[in-house]
Amino acid sequence: MKIVGFRSDDGRSLGVVEGDQVIDLRAVDPKAPRDLGKWLRSSKGDLKPLADLAKRAPASARRPLQGLHYTLPVAKPGKVVCLGLNYLEHVKEGFQKDNIPKFPTIFMRCNTSLVAHEQPILRPPMTDTLDYEAELVLIVGTRAKNLTMANAYSCIAGWSCFNDGSVREFQRRTSQWDMGKNFDATGGFGPWMITADEVPEGGKGLKIESRLNGKVMQSDNTSNMMFPVAETLVDLTACMTLEPGDIVVTGTPSGVGFARKPPVFMNQGDVCEVEIEGVGLLRNPIKNS
Repeated sequence: MKIVGFRSDDGRSLGVVEGDQVIDLRAVDPKAPRDLGKWLRSSKGDLKPLADLAKRAPASARRPLQGLHYTLPVAKPGKVVCLGLNYLEHVKEGFQKDNIPKFPTIFMRCNTSLVAHEQPILRPPMTDTLDYEAELVLIVGTRAKNLTMANAYSCIAGWSCFNDGSVREFQRRTSQWDMGKNFDATGGFGPWMITADEVPEGGKGLKIESRLNGKVMQSDNTSNMMFPVAETLVDLTACMTLEPGDIVVTGTPSGVGFARKPPVFMNQGDVCEVEIEGVGLLRNPIKNS
């Protein structure tokens, strides 16, 4: 099941995507949730009631997917936890090539840095080093603490695509990356959440690709993660409690712009796409802020 956030006449809504249509759940039941994160928290991760609502949808509750004003799959994630340096070839192309990490490299994003499918990623006016990063993101469905390898996947509600837009100039200013990763509207997230039952366990074996103006820039497979999803979740939840609606962004493959000769960065008028096999295609135009 694909669950999408979008803007309707009466505000934010949730829908279920079927083919080239979306079922507006609030058109089926006015009490239907507007935000996936809030629903996951109140239902303890149970998505079956949303599927049942979609099955009862009259024709009047359906609208074309084309022209939909997308909003974030999770309107306000409680935490946005990100991994850096999770594909070996990406490590080798960067400044850490002589310091291969032994543990997941973690940083955080704030909600103001997120932007929905088809909405513009904004290039800050003070820099020309806005880079693209294709990433698979998991959406937490149930509260998780001290997970083990045996139960790590149990907290996953579903998956989505992410473009971890990074302002390299500011990322490199200090040993902490957060400044370069948190400029407003630089992190593409969407287009929807596809539920965990429709994706291989742990998000393994999926082709992941980024394209800038139609040209393939990154192409890899999620099986090549240095720290796969289960191991990452075990490590994270030894430290922090993951709550429903939190998201975990799992790192990018090689081919990023700063490592190219000459470097390639995103600029006004560009279009960047992130496509992950079986998950979706995230598309964002680039505009100057």
